[in-house]
Amino acid sequence: MTDPGTFVVVGASHAGGRAVQAMRMAGFAGRIVLIGEESYLPYERPPLSKELLTGDDGIERAQLNPPSWYEEQNIELKLGVRAVAIDRAAKTVRCADDSNVTYDRLMLTTGARVRRLALPGADLPGVHYLRDYRDTEAIRAALREKARVVVVGGGFIGLETAASARTRGCDVTVLEVAPRLMGRAVAPEIGDYFAELHRGRGIDLRLEAGIAAIEGEGRVAGVRLADGEVVPADLVVIGIGILPNVELAEEAGLAVENGIVVDEFGRSSDPDIFAAGDVVSQPNAFLGRRVRLESYQNAQDQAMAVARNMCAAPGEEKPYQDRLWVWTDQYDVNLQMLGFPDGYDRLVWRGERASGSFTLFYMKGDRILAVNTVNNGKDMRLCERLMYSGKTFEDAGLSDPEVRLRDLLK
Repeated sequence: MTDPGTFVVVGASHAGGRAVQAMRMAGFAGRIVLIGEESYLPYERPPLSKELLTGDDGIERAQLNPPSWYEEQNIELKLGVRAVAIDRAAKTVRCADDSNVTYDRLMLTTGARVRRLALPGADLPGVHYLRDYRDTEAIRAALREKARVVVVGGGFIGLETAASARTRGCDVTVLEVAPRLMGRAVAPEIGDYFAELHRGRGIDLRLEAGIAAIEGEGRVAGVRLADGEVVPADLVVIGIGILPNVELAEEAGLAVENGIVVDEFGRSSDPDIFAAGDVVSQPNAFLGRRVRLESYQNAQDQAMAVARNMCAAPGEEKPYQDRLWVWTDQYDVNLQMLGFPDGYDRLVWRGERASGSFTLFYMKGDRILAVNTVNNGKDMRLCERLMYSGKTFEDAGLSDPEVRLRDLLK
C-alpha cells in the first residue's frame, strides 16, 4: 500500500483548523500535523470582540471542534510552539522547541498580527490590542461598569469593541483619525449611519482626532490629543489594522507581495507549499486583480478549498474564488458587505434608512460593483447572484421594494 505521506499545517488558527478538518473530509488518510503558536485549539475570531466580551463564556464557546475530535481524527497537535523556519530542500519545518517536522505538503495559515501604535505611552499597562483570546480575557476583565474606555480606531474591531464595552456599562470614547468610520470598507453615508448609531448609544465619537500620546504614571490614565486635550482612560483598546505574518514564508524564499502569493488553487511559488487566509495574496477574477482579504469567511472557505486541492490528484484541483463577503455586528445592528466599493459612480438605495433595514447598491455604469445590507441580510444572497450575474441593471428596478430582486435575474 502506498504511503499517503504527511501534511503539515502551520498556524492553528480558524483557517488552520478548517484546513485539517477538510483534509480528513476529503479522505486523506496520511499523517496530519497542526502547529500553532497559541496554546488553544483552533477557534473562531469574530466572537472575540462581541459575545466573548459582552458575556462570561470561555474559549470553548468559539472552538471549532472539541479536543476529542482531534484524537478521533488522528490529528497531531503541536500547540504553544512557534514554527521558526522552513527548509524547502529537506521539506522540514523547524520549531522553537528545536523539533523538526517533515512534510510532503505544507500549508501556511499564519494569519496576521495587530498593527501597533507608535506613540509615547503606547506600551503602558492598561493599553490593549485585540487579536487573540488572551487579549479578550484581559480586556473583558477591565470592562467594569462606568470604566472609562478609549478605543483608538473606527474600523470593524474598534467599533465592535466599543459596542461591547458600552453594552457592559462602560463610558466609551472612540477616536478615529479619518473623517468617517470604516472608511476603507463602506461609503461615507454608511459611515455616517453608524456614527449616528454609536452616538445614539451614548458613545463619545470623535472623528479627525489626532493622537499625540498615551499618558499615565505606571498605568494608562488618558489619551492626549493633538490639540492638547487629554481624554481620561482606565483602559485603552487600539484597533488600527493588521499586518500579514509573511516572515516565515519570506525567509524560506517564497514569493511575497502584500501576503504570500498563491495561484487560484492556493499553491505558493513552491509547488509543495500552499497557503490560505489573512496571510495570502490571491487572484480574484471579479476584481481582475490580486487581493489580500481579512475576513472570517475567506479564512474558512479558502482554507477548506486549498486543503481539498492538496488532497486532489493532479489535474483535479479546483480554483477558489472568494465571495468578497464580510459582516460586522454592532449592538443589534448587522452590516453585511459584498464586493469592493472602489470606483463606484453612484449609490442606489433600496428601503428607507430611517427604518433601520435597507440595502445599498454601489453602481458603476449599469453594473453592480458592491452591496451593503443593514439589518436586511435576507437580501444578500440574491444581491450576490445579481452582482456576479454579469447582467446590467436600471436604478429604478433595484431601488423599488415592490420589484422582487429575484425577478431582476430573469
